[in-house]
This record gives sequence, C-alpha cells and structure tokens, in this order.
Amino acid sequence: MMNHDAPPPLSPLLVADFSRILAGPYCTMTLADLGADVIKVERPEGDDTRAWGPPFVDHESTYYLGVNRNKRSIVLDLRDDDDLLLAKTLAEHADVLVENFRPGTMARFGLDEPTIRQANPALVYCSISAFGPGAGRQLAGYDLLVQALGGLMSVTGPDSDTPTKAGVALVDVLAGLFATVGILAALRERDRSGRGQHVEINLMSTLLSALANQSASYVLAGQIPHAMGNGHVSIAPYDTYPTGDGMIVLAVGNDKQFGQLCDALRISALARDQRFRTNELRVRNRAQLREHLERALASSSARYWTKLLPALGIPAGAVNNIADAFAFAEQLGLQPIQNTEDGDNRLGRQVASPITLSATPVSYRTRAPLLGEHGTDIRSWLASLARQGDPDDHNPGHLHKPNTVERARLLGDRQRLVRCGTADPRHGSCLCPPGSTAPASRGLRPGTAT
Repeated sequence: MMNHDAPPPLSPLLVADFSRILAGPYCTMTLADLGADVIKVERPEGDDTRAWGPPFVDHESTYYLGVNRNKRSIVLDLRDDDDLLLAKTLAEHADVLVENFRPGTMARFGLDEPTIRQANPALVYCSISAFGPGAGRQLAGYDLLVQALGGLMSVTGPDSDTPTKAGVALVDVLAGLFATVGILAALRERDRSGRGQHVEINLMSTLLSALANQSASYVLAGQIPHAMGNGHVSIAPYDTYPTGDGMIVLAVGNDKQFGQLCDALRISALARDQRFRTNELRVRNRAQLREHLERALASSSARYWTKLLPALGIPAGAVNNIADAFAFAEQLGLQPIQNTEDGDNRLGRQVASPITLSATPVSYRTRAPLLGEHGTDIRSWLASLARQGDPDDHNPGHLHKPNTVERARLLGDRQRLVRCGTADPRHGSCLCPPGSTAPASRGLRPGTAT
C-alpha cells in the first residue's frame, strides 16, 4: 500500500552534483526522484545542455529540462578562490558526490576523491568518464564517439556498410543508470561499515556490458556480430515487416508462437515446413521465411494485424512515433506524463520515472532549476559552514544540515561508525557513534524528529 506521508527512500541524503550534459544528470535526477537533496553546481555559463536546442520552452532547452528536475542550482566558478572554497565545503558535507569531468580535472581544483575523503570519509564519490582513468583519459566523451568506438554502430543499421547510431544517447543514459546502481550499493555498504568509497563508471565499459548477447557472441564463441537491420541474430521471425499499408513488428520468440502466427496468417503448413520447424532452422533460412510472411501480411492493413495478433497472444505491434508511444502508454494506464508540484504548466510537465515503489513513491517536486536559482540561500549556508565548521542555525529550510555522524568527524571523533543496534525504531539502519542515543541517518534536516 502506497503511503504518501512516508519520507522518500533516499531522503534526506545530500548529493553534490558536479556533473553536466546527460550521464551524470540522469543519475542525479534518478537519485532526486527517490528523495535525495541534489545541489547542481554549474559554471557561470551553465550546463551545456541549457543551449542544446531547439526545441526550447521559456528559453530553456527541453534537453536540459528533461534530466534536471527535483534539483537546486548554484553557480560556482571553480577558478575563483571564494567559489572554490564553497565547492569544497559542499563536497565535505555531502553524502554523495557525482562528477563527469575528464579524469584529472577535479584534482586540479582539490576536489578529487582522495583529497575530499580526508575531510569526509563517509562520502560516496562517483566519477563518470568516457574511457576510464587510464590510457583513454584524455579522449573526448561524446555518446556518438563511444557508440562508434564501442561497436554499437557496427551492429546497428541496415547492413555492415551503413554504420548507424541509436536514436538516443543510449550509452550516456545507461552509464547514468549504472552509476545510480553503484552509488546505491556503496550507500548500502556505508550502512554497514560507516565508510564511503569511490564508484567509477566509464562509457566504454558500460557499452561493452550493455551489448549483452552481441558481446557474448564474440567473447564466448569468437564470432563478430554484424548489422542486420531490424532483425535479430539469434531469433526469427524477429523484425519489421510490411503489411498492406504500413510496417509492423513481429517478435516471435519460440516455436509455439511461430505456429500460432502461421495459423493467424492462414499459412499453417509453414510451421511444419522442414526449413522452419525450429528457431535454429528459421534463423538459417530467414530470407525464405521473410518472403512467406510478407506475402501473407500484405493481405491486410497494419491496424488489422496489430489488433488481431496480440489478441491471439502473438508478440506484434505497430511502429509508433514518440507521440503514438505516449498515447499508447496512456491507454495502458501507465501515466507516462507527470506534473511537478510547482505547477502544471509546460515547464511542470515531466516524463514519468519508470520506477514504482509501493510504500515510498517517486516524487515530482520541482521543475528543472533556472541557472543559479537557489544560489543565494545555498551560498549563505555554505559560507556559514566554511566559516564556522559546524553551524546549527544557518541552514536554509530544505538543505542538508550536519548531523551526528558529521559532528563526530568535525570534532575529531574518529571512532568507527557502525550500524545502529538500538531497538529505538527512530534509528532504523542509521550510523551512530557507539553509545549514541540519537539516530544519525546522514542528512537530517531541521525539524526532523530525532
């Protein structure tokens, strides 16, 4: 049962977001959707994607708006000593830091993981790069380049002579998701040990992993896959097919489904043909199989087949554009568009998170921030932290405040923090110094019951 009064699962973790473009922001938006307090640190010019358009809505690109909801923005020029001090202060008080600069960039500013860890040993520090910290550290990290170098373009497109990129920056999105998984795993370990760690994600390794069966074909069998259009190297029929008036997709995954398809197309004898009786045979004879299927499908419209075949349990569907896809999701009751709490205008409309939690739902609190929108409050708070080390009274209402774990560190108490063993339910799985009587879940905000 969904409890809308329950705090989000990652509340009140503080995330220092030094990332930009897509992989890092997608990761931090996912964390923010789950309740983390994400402070987006931007250079004076702002995140590059603010200008990546058209389309624009109220002078902001939809690219930027689509991956930065539920965050706060502060402008910090790391070349300015005062701003750099505030950036370091934020990093030293965060639960999680995410950055996707080229390896070595953060070190030039004293914001690298080893340096920050000296002041914040519980920090989960996530670095996202294009090709890792080794020999490829200086290579540019654009998704298109990684799709090419990582082999994806060689297996995408109509044939081997026409390398084709995916229609979205898929590697960036996947890297953001892997980064999220790594961060959550590191936070879980911190629950046990009190120690943070360094999470490293690179786009190249992300793609090689995500190539899945294509990578396995090479690694395990020594076979180099090639582009097959919309077909599948190991399954047939699994492709786009023309009908009497348009294209549909068939995704027939086993022999039973193939028999059902043949019955529906009124070519039942095809399922008993020695060339097509098993999936292995159909893959071997896919060209002949396609001729039979195209001839049968041409007898009726795409609409006819996409109504009939799914009703019979046969995996088939229309080739939708994006508008059609949202309309279809609406028909299924998936609620693919959500409004943020700060309004239902165009800026407040958001693509829904795919995550559904039964007890602690995803929240859509705020639209993507304007450049430096929250800078005044955040600067005041960070300046107070920098001056005093452990202020109690300068934290703006929705921002992270030093708590028991941080106080122990700031006061020089280096005792090992362990998972709390008290029976007091307020402690949950928090981290408390031995003998503590108050829960120390990192990031308790003013007014949070202790």
